[in-house]
Amino acid sequence: MNLVATFWENTAQTPLQIVEDPFLVDRGIRLYIKRDDLIHAEVSGNKWRKLKYNLIEAERLGFKTLFTFGGAYSNHIAAVAVAGKEMGFQTIGVIRGEELSADANPTLRFAAASGMELIFVSREAYRDKSGLAAMYGNGCYVLPEGGSNHLAVLGMSEVMLEIKQQLNAPIHYMCTAFGTGATAAGLATDADTKVLVFPSLKLSSEVVKNMIGSYLSTNVSNLEIMSDYHFGGYGRTNDLLLDFVKSFENQTGIPLEEVYTGKMMFGIYDLVKKGFFRRGDTLVGLHTGGLQGKRK
Repeated sequence: MNLVATFWENTAQTPLQIVEDPFLVDRGIRLYIKRDDLIHAEVSGNKWRKLKYNLIEAERLGFKTLFTFGGAYSNHIAAVAVAGKEMGFQTIGVIRGEELSADANPTLRFAAASGMELIFVSREAYRDKSGLAAMYGNGCYVLPEGGSNHLAVLGMSEVMLEIKQQLNAPIHYMCTAFGTGATAAGLATDADTKVLVFPSLKLSSEVVKNMIGSYLSTNVSNLEIMSDYHFGGYGRTNDLLLDFVKSFENQTGIPLEEVYTGKMMFGIYDLVKKGFFRRGDTLVGLHTGGLQGKRK
């Protein structure tokens, strides 16, 4: 077995943790968190899973360098940098924002310290991903922005297999945040489970469903888009969300970030308040990580 496949074979399952909260208990709701924020010591969450089969493929094809794209606070950039370092790949990241530098924020400092070569381009130039790949990524294994492709969906589909091994009970709702769609697509491959999708971007439900569907070979009917919890769009927050994140962390000891998982959890609690779920329902929320963005 090759090096990359062996690495992931030796990666332990992440915990499934019940949320101990009287608010939920009083309403007869059982909520678990799939703690993918604990999947790796330095990079947490779905980005790590989405890389699994991509890096296996990169090694199989003989590539030595990973080439990808991301914004200034990209969880994907951090994940690729660390994965490359641990598995013997060189890494190159094209960063949106020519005014930035490797010292601009903790995410970029972390990626640079992990050995990633950072190339900073204007926002206009960044739109031409294929041109950038031809210019800077010749001979590299090219990963899309966010790491989302069909191999990423395959990695994410394994989450449901793990949860069903860990939880010997019916799952009424699987909940996930949404950014590019591959995570939700991977969960939706389990046709027996209803998947609630909480977009962190200000997009219509139809657009979100189309983005998710673009990764799947067949239409799925087990998706429901909860589009009221984006808080104004990607990266947007307000005091209501920030106060909820702080309260949730104090109540449960589970850290959240406000870009993805915090919005999902706020949405779950709000739906509980509104009576969306029935007494006795079991919910699982996927913690997609992203905690590297909270580094100081």
